[in-house]
Amino acid sequence: MIEQNSLLTAQALTKKVTSPEGELTILNEASLTVNQGETAAVVGPSGAGKSTLLALLAGLDEPTSGQVWLNGVEVTGLDEDGRARLRSRHVGFVFQSFHLLPSLTAFENVLLPLELGGAANQAGRAEDALGRVGLAERLHHYPRQLSGGEKQRVAIARAFVTGPSLLFADEPTGNLDNVTGERVLDLLFELNAASDTTLVLVTHDLVAARKCDRMFEMAAGRIVRTIAAGQAG
Repeated sequence: MIEQNSLLTAQALTKKVTSPEGELTILNEASLTVNQGETAAVVGPSGAGKSTLLALLAGLDEPTSGQVWLNGVEVTGLDEDGRARLRSRHVGFVFQSFHLLPSLTAFENVLLPLELGGAANQAGRAEDALGRVGLAERLHHYPRQLSGGEKQRVAIARAFVTGPSLLFADEPTGNLDNVTGERVLDLLFELNAASDTTLVLVTHDLVAARKCDRMFEMAAGRIVRTIAAGQAG
């Protein structure tokens, strides 16, 4: 059921919700495998189910049916606290809207997951992570004092600082202009390769998606195609 070198496996994931119009199927029997060290993109139009799939893969939401395994652990077999512990050990996130805490400086935002996880050398690791994204001079600036590109670089530093096995990036350039978005995306791929992290990128941007080893194309809640690198048309 789980491939030997897979880091992340989803089997027949389905998510249904109730609405005034009746039951809606947001995700329908989605299955995928992402191997250790691989980069994978999830693409498709708005409403295709991309963000729902990511939330289920990360254990942020529970499926109506189906299973998810991360590092050989069945995520869907854990309670909410168990899923949170698994994420804190293995998963990093980069979101479109940055999700920085406005009352904390860049340094404090990056420091936070290290503090929560009880890591050693917290201050040194946070400073190093911000240096790697080119923000060594902005440690003590608050989010309101940073540009959109700088905010996303802080978010990337925060995602990588714990050394995650798996990084989820949900439309990481969606709130950025084209030039800034391209720079942020290049940085994300550079850090991912240097850290030997497995990356799952949710994006509308086919240029970004084609940089990945594989693309999972979604439509109407289903994964309709899996495309290997170099085969995307």
